[in-house]
Order: sequence, then C-alpha cells, then structure tokens
Amino acid sequence: MKFSNLSLQLEPSITLEITAKAKAAKEMGKDVISFGAGEPDFNTPDNIIDAAIEAMKKGLTKYTPASGILQLKEAICKKLSKDNNLTYSTSQIIVSTGAKQCLSNVFQAIINPGDEVIVPVPYWISYPELIKLYGGVPVYVNTSADNNFKYEISDLEKVITDNTKAILINSPNNPTGTVYDYEDLKAIAKFAKKHDLLIISDEIYEKLIYDDLKHVSIASISEDAYNRTIIINGLSKTYAMTGWRIGYAAGPQGLIKIMSSIQSHTTSNPTSVCQYAAIEALTGPQDKVEFMIEQFKLRRDYMVEKINSIKGISCVKPKGAFYVMVNVKDILNKKIDGEPIANSLNLANLLLEKYLVAVVPGAAFGDDNYIRLSYATSMENIKKGLDRLEKFVSSLI
Repeated sequence: MKFSNLSLQLEPSITLEITAKAKAAKEMGKDVISFGAGEPDFNTPDNIIDAAIEAMKKGLTKYTPASGILQLKEAICKKLSKDNNLTYSTSQIIVSTGAKQCLSNVFQAIINPGDEVIVPVPYWISYPELIKLYGGVPVYVNTSADNNFKYEISDLEKVITDNTKAILINSPNNPTGTVYDYEDLKAIAKFAKKHDLLIISDEIYEKLIYDDLKHVSIASISEDAYNRTIIINGLSKTYAMTGWRIGYAAGPQGLIKIMSSIQSHTTSNPTSVCQYAAIEALTGPQDKVEFMIEQFKLRRDYMVEKINSIKGISCVKPKGAFYVMVNVKDILNKKIDGEPIANSLNLANLLLEKYLVAVVPGAAFGDDNYIRLSYATSMENIKKGLDRLEKFVSSLI
C-alpha cells in the first residue's frame, strides 16, 4: 500500500514516549507530577455549562451552518470590537472545531506546493506539521532569551525568498510566554507589508497576560496590517473549555470564504451545543476568567523564583500563557546514576524515571537546550514537582 508523500513527512510528537510512560506510571499507582498540561486545571464556569444544557433542552442539537451560527459570529464581532478595537462583519468570521482547525483551514487555503511560512523557534509543535501537511515549507527563525524570544527584523530579512508566503506570530506565546508589544508588532507589520506577506496571528492565549500588560492584535496596527492578517483565537484556554473544541478566525472575507468551503467538506459545523455555550462565554460574566488569571500569576511567580534559585538551570519570566521554558543547557552531558543526559528528551525520560516528574522536552519545540513546564496545575503540585526537579539537578555530576 502506498501512502501520501505529504502525510509521510509528518513527524510524530516526540512527547508521546514521555506521555505514555507518565500515564503507565500513574496507572501503577505512582505519584507522578505532570508539568505537561496545555490546559487549565479549572473546570468550565457554571454559566457556560448551564448554557449548553439549556441548548440541549431546547433541541438545539442539529446541524448548523458549516462555518458557525450567526449569533456566535455576532458575539465574536462584538468581542473583537470591544477588546481589540477591530471591526469585522460576520462574513469575515469562521467558527471551527478548535483553533487548531482554524490553523489547518488557513494553511490549506493559502499554501501551494513549495510556499514558505516563517515560523519562530521555539514553536508550538503543530505549526510546522500543519504547514508540511499541505505542501508548504516551514522556515525557522531562531529567537533568543536575551530578546525575550521575539523575532528580530534583521533575522527575518535573512530568510525572505520569492517563495515566502506568510509569517506566523503567536502572542502570548506557547511555549515561551512571550508577549509582543505595540512597537514589536508595528515593526513586523511593516516587514510584512514590505514583502507582501500574509500575517497569521495566533492569539489563543490573549486573556492570559500578566504584569499589567495589554494584549495588542497586530491587525489593529494599521489598515494594511488589518487587510493582510488572519486572527486565530478560541475559547479553550481563556474559559477552560479545551474539550469543547470551539475556535474562531477573523480575516479577509475572501480567505474566510475559502476556509469555510474547506470546512464544509471536511468536518462541517462545530458541535451545535458548544456554539451556544460559547455565546454565553463571550457575553456572560467574566469573573471566573479573572480569578483564573490571578491564580496563574501566583503560580508563575512561584515557579520562576524557584527555578532561578536552582543552580544549573534558569528561565525567563513569561509575560503570558501558562508555560515556563527552562534553560537546561548547563546540565546537558552531566550524569545521573552513571547515565549521561544527552539531550532534552533524554533528560525528560530520566526525570520521569528517577523522580516521577513529567516535562516536555525542548526538542518538541525546536530547541534542545530547554524543557517546558506548565503552571496550569495546582500550587501543591508545582511545589512538590519543583522540589523533585531541584533534587534531580543537585544529584547530577
């Protein structure tokens, strides 16, 4: 049997081995502390759950328009106007089965074989695979902790070719927690205009931002930026709705139309009752969101202080999302119980095996000098897990 050449290019997640081992250890009754979670540990707020139940009771369980119900699109337009100072019509909005499907739709809509998309390193693991899936070429631009993992325009200029189609930004960022400010985005918008690039702006962590910083959408920078930007967002992170699978995109009407056509022939509509719950999430009380953000900030502050107190590892204080990238470069090639730590995947395996702590190796994000820890878990787990990490590091020779 011959398989698709494009599908054969996809790299399996290198975290599957760690995930499987952690799950097996837990099933054996071992006290595994996991820092891998990319989802809030809080439950979905009650008002959102109640809205879904009410929708079911009303019989709103049938097919909807493939690109989402009008009422939800209207709520999204109001949200974008209120929070981001952006004006969109409902014809410029698509609702999908999570933000990941929005990304899949947009890459499928814009990429022709050989088209290049600029991707920052470290990157979220699915960006390059989705680009490759539709015949595109991810072009990696390394970022540095010295610049808070932000693009440098000089580095962007070095990778431009006749095949460059789009640039991807993710702010707040997974896995680094980086937040781009107005001036950063202004420079990127100018760069995109100069080279006539589409801007794909993943803003899924928009609300999870700290230290009195304000999220800025690059689409709000200028009329030109607005016309060349496709915003990717959703409800998973902000409203603890990861399993509900509701994401949305806003952008040029022509592009949204193509994405909607693609979706109509693949998954069709997002789950009906989840769409009605999403209306309540966007338009209802936001106090639970504010509470979650406060808790994430407390956890972040503790995690950063603790990590930077451990000799041999360090981290930059993230400004958003709920992840910390831990620099482990200085402990690579050291040994534990006679076993050498060759790379971040090896480190993650040994940390789980020896101290029952699960982390995501930096190699999953394109940078082997790091591991990623999520603080979307309880403070109790954070304290216990970081104490174990400290013992692990101190035992290295």
